[in-house]
Amino acid sequence: MQEILRRLEEKRAAARAGGGERRVKAQHAKGKLTARERLELLLDAGSFEEWDMFVEHRSVDFGIQDQKVPSDGVVTGYGTINGRLVFVFSQDFTVFGGSLSEAHAEKICKIMDQAMRVGAPVIGLNDSGGARIQEGVASLGGYAEVFQRNVLASGVVPQVSMIMGPCAGGAVYSPAMTDFIFMVKDSSYMFVTGPDVVKTVTHETVTQEELGGAITHTTKSGVADLAFENDVEALLNLRRFMDFLPSSNREAPPQRVTADPADRPEPSLDSLVPSNPNKPYDMKELITKVVDEEDFFELQPNFAGNILIGMARMHGQVVGIVANQPMVLAGCLDIDSSKKAARFVRFCDCFNIPILTFVDVPGFLPGTSQEYGGIIKHGAKLLYAYAEATVPKVTVITRKAYGGAYDVMASKHIRADINLAFPSAEIAVMGPDGAVNIIFKRQLAEADDPVAKKQELVDDYRKTFANPMKAAELGYIDEVISPEVLRPRLVRSLDMLKDKRENNLPRKHGNIPL
Repeated sequence: MQEILRRLEEKRAAARAGGGERRVKAQHAKGKLTARERLELLLDAGSFEEWDMFVEHRSVDFGIQDQKVPSDGVVTGYGTINGRLVFVFSQDFTVFGGSLSEAHAEKICKIMDQAMRVGAPVIGLNDSGGARIQEGVASLGGYAEVFQRNVLASGVVPQVSMIMGPCAGGAVYSPAMTDFIFMVKDSSYMFVTGPDVVKTVTHETVTQEELGGAITHTTKSGVADLAFENDVEALLNLRRFMDFLPSSNREAPPQRVTADPADRPEPSLDSLVPSNPNKPYDMKELITKVVDEEDFFELQPNFAGNILIGMARMHGQVVGIVANQPMVLAGCLDIDSSKKAARFVRFCDCFNIPILTFVDVPGFLPGTSQEYGGIIKHGAKLLYAYAEATVPKVTVITRKAYGGAYDVMASKHIRADINLAFPSAEIAVMGPDGAVNIIFKRQLAEADDPVAKKQELVDDYRKTFANPMKAAELGYIDEVISPEVLRPRLVRSLDMLKDKRENNLPRKHGNIPL
């Protein structure tokens, strides 16, 4: 017995040592933590239960049978974050560069299967050189097994990827199918083909960072949701983020006690929206002033800035927030903002998170680049997402809601539950200037003073349509409210909707315009 225990302890020590002292030092020299150090920081102290520590690869080609390290380059198991169960895998770059073998993939699949059975989130800490070339198609098959679990788990349990090192080739598709992707600046990257292949095929010269670094994916591609300065900041923020998510689609998001009064008025909101309809203002200021303790966890802040998305709480209840941002492109919807918001709306609907929508949208962004890029289909994604969603939906029109964009942004017509408007709301097919040019084209042409006539007609149109009353008269707006009382009205609305039940017609699945 003592001999068995001694050998077990030797195996455990070998697993904990990873690729050895030299490789661990190299990892630290890059400013990166090891796989196990990351888990210690992410999970509650003493909560981690490791699975499959003694697993080793089974490959015999190219002499790799003589190179075996227990755990085989990935640490897997479960633990808690702020007392709530999560399943985790953390790839170990010090062992075969974190490359994925058949055994490595089996370990990941095992914890994903269990997460789906018990209803708990899956967190992947990715730091891998990709497929283990020595294993050939067995490694590729391992990736496909993981991909299949990503699809099966989608909408069942939250899936979060933290990219903390390289992630290239087929390895990128597993994170791409998870709900959120976070990255670490200057030490993580994602791309399908690396710089050398790009140069060979297209003759472009590009660095790893330029091609697939954290800044690229949070500003240009929109692949990643957030980028952090280092491993420690990333993992601490991931702990905070997980507090907003339910454990599975069978549960509501966690409630939190707050000292922020539900009936708190906010007088400063009365002057936030400028009287000049062409003057911008910061929608983020409105959001932070109405949510609990000004705590807004924004996602994708540096991509498609004309729309804001993120998590917050209203009197302790988690909500997803979507809002037009007048500071960027006047809040117009375009291709990127439509895709960004659509995916977020669908996530919230998957996981029982009520959606608050703040509307100030003059329409869809015009131009050939938008039309050639498929704005018709991409804009339809957001429309589809809102129309499909059955979670509580509360909409506030702060100022402009013009044209088709009015319909798309959680209007009453696509099953929003509560639709409120500020007195400054303008709900119409288009703005006064454009409307007058179309409606009164002949009168303007025949007028003795076209400029004065146009101004008269614009003023009349604005008086008639540039307000929320027409929509309110038709029942499309439930109430016109003073901005000062926005928070208590939202809290009461969400409380009324907490037991809402709505089901779509039975079907295998819809066919969203991809």
